[in-house]
Amino acid sequence: MKEAELAGYRPSHFRWRVEERVGVITLDRPEKKNPLTFDSYAELRDLFRRLSAGRNIGAVVITGAGGNFCSGGDVHEIIGPLTKMSAPQLLEFTRMTGDLVKAMRACPQPIVAAVDGVCAGAGAILALFSDLRYGTRAARVAFLFTRVGLAGCDMGACAMLPRMIGQGRAAELLHTGRAMSGEEGLAWGFFNALAESDQVLPAALETAIQLAGGPTFAHAMTKTMLHREWDVGLDEAIDMEADAQARCMQTKDFRRAYEAFAAKRKPVFEGD
Repeated sequence: MKEAELAGYRPSHFRWRVEERVGVITLDRPEKKNPLTFDSYAELRDLFRRLSAGRNIGAVVITGAGGNFCSGGDVHEIIGPLTKMSAPQLLEFTRMTGDLVKAMRACPQPIVAAVDGVCAGAGAILALFSDLRYGTRAARVAFLFTRVGLAGCDMGACAMLPRMIGQGRAAELLHTGRAMSGEEGLAWGFFNALAESDQVLPAALETAIQLAGGPTFAHAMTKTMLHREWDVGLDEAIDMEADAQARCMQTKDFRRAYEAFAAKRKPVFEGD
């Protein structure tokens, strides 16, 4: 997919639109609370991979239709077939789902999740690995893998969730599979903010538009460093950030910001 094609991209298994340099992904199977299928997993993975070349897209919003975010893997289209697969086929599937998460983390654009209603299983993972999350009081986030006989360590959950809400809270949610309420999610740091159900998508979109209008190279660098600095010591992190900032200082957007400050006006970033 070339850069120019992103605005006109027409996926088969979810909705996509572009608004003010923000790509909006809508999971659109509301009659089943927007579950994922083998095909939608793969199509989402491929889109996030291709976004690395999408300089006309500055941020991404992911949401669900019909008052719910995503109920996870479709029981009949994924769970049932998995019970009949061979071990190599199962590993191929689990690695593919992990590749979706890797693609989300590797795409340079900030991802903002707008979460209402059911957000379960793989849907909870999509929210977890977004960069920012807006929820509602009606949101119910459940990492319910143990309830279907699977481990809580799915798609990176055991690595990311404890970093976000703490080891003890993460252990409870991953072992029990119970739903985390919107209020808990806000108090524990999972959600950045809560909004009413009819305002959660506009709130997420407003933030995404703001990010898309900012210094996109700098946002991409921030996202990269948040990911890369997980496993390094402080001294190494300081050196990595020195290199990152020196690279940002070579951009035209850095010069634009200085010139705007000197002229006492708001900077206009152009992403280079």
